[in-house]
Amino acid sequence: MVVADSSVLIEYLNGNTTPQVIWMQQAGHAQRIAITSLIFCEVLRGVRNHRDLARVRSALSGFHIFENVDTELAIAAAQNFRHLRSLGITVRGTMDCLNATFCLRQGHILLHNNRDFDAFEQHLDLRVVHPAEPQRP
Repeated sequence: MVVADSSVLIEYLNGNTTPQVIWMQQAGHAQRIAITSLIFCEVLRGVRNHRDLARVRSALSGFHIFENVDTELAIAAAQNFRHLRSLGITVRGTMDCLNATFCLRQGHILLHNNRDFDAFEQHLDLRVVHPAEPQRP
């Protein structure tokens, strides 16, 4: 299963066409797309007004939502953070560490547009969708 990160969902909900959004729109018919409860929270916390909150909440509810926070995940994410830091890489977001570690542990593929996940891919073998850049006319 592919887990869509908030970096993609925010662009999608704002109507932007990044390679990741295009991939999600095209592959979503054949590939099951999910989000985590943390990603759900990340997107909702950025909504500016109540009218948009209801629209965004409804749109996100259409995805399969994994409840992904427990003590084991927290420990594993901290270990991954510490491992990457020992390599001289500091991941900026705790939620990113938790979501990447969730995907690693569950064998899911991550669709993102966030450089913090690059270290997880390069050093911890996180599987990531690499959509092709759209062809320009």
